[in-house]
Amino acid sequence: MIGRRLIALPIMIFGVTILVFFVMALSPIDQAYSVLGENATEAQVQQYREDHGLNDPILVQYGNYMVGLAQGDLGTYGANNASVAERIGQALPVTLQLTFFGLIIGVVVAVILGVVSALYRDRWPDQIIRVFSIACIATPSFWLAVLMILLFSSMLHVLPASGPLPPLVSDPGGWLARMALPAIALGVPVSGQLTRVIRTSMVEELDRDYVRTALGAGIPKSVVVARNVLRNALITPVTVLGLRIGYLIGGAVVIEVIFNLPGMGMAILSGIQSSYTMLVQGVVLVVAITFIIINIIVDMLYILIDPRIRTV
Repeated sequence: MIGRRLIALPIMIFGVTILVFFVMALSPIDQAYSVLGENATEAQVQQYREDHGLNDPILVQYGNYMVGLAQGDLGTYGANNASVAERIGQALPVTLQLTFFGLIIGVVVAVILGVVSALYRDRWPDQIIRVFSIACIATPSFWLAVLMILLFSSMLHVLPASGPLPPLVSDPGGWLARMALPAIALGVPVSGQLTRVIRTSMVEELDRDYVRTALGAGIPKSVVVARNVLRNALITPVTVLGLRIGYLIGGAVVIEVIFNLPGMGMAILSGIQSSYTMLVQGVVLVVAITFIIINIIVDMLYILIDPRIRTV
């Protein structure tokens, strides 16, 4: 199964490059005019197209693009011929930091609420957590982000909603304060979904015979839950979590624009606003490939940790 995942990885990446390239090729934006400006002469435009291979057939352009991509060259953008790869190299770490910070918040909250909800099933804590988790699922991240900016930044003035992002290594406190609001906005919907999944898995495990046998033998319930039930119940949420990581990356792109974080979201926004086709194409391609790679890695981890698969 791991072998099939590894074989599928380059095939899916190749498919993503085809999709992204040909969709961007259909864009009405003229790359020559976006770089040279609307006042460029026809001779300058034709010279730019010739120098950058824009007059070649579309399949030749795709072949040249793949050759450059294999060498780590995603092209250039703007009048200064800035490197798309360098821009993505600066933006991608910010997006990944936000994604995994939001993921940590969502997972911690979901595990706590899911376990409590299962242990007190059909009682008032379970009912309250059910309402809370449904509300989290129904809350869009971008809407929650706006509300938190109004409350914590505009009214209470306790957390910043914009400004430079301090380095994590040299200024962890400043980084945490700057990342807190966007990470919470990103992690809340995930926590609601995982809470329901963990609660269901925990309930199924608590009803199994080995739990009743262990409790009948006098083993404390807390020990049984911590050592056996929780470990077995988290196998299914790991699969759901793998899917959510990919969607978190996409959600982080939107959240970055709201909080003015210098990540992939701001990169693609600046590319769209300035009609930089190569920048938009590069950002979309990297985000899509990151989504695929992370999901395959999580699938492989699931295969390795699930005893039911290892015994097949």
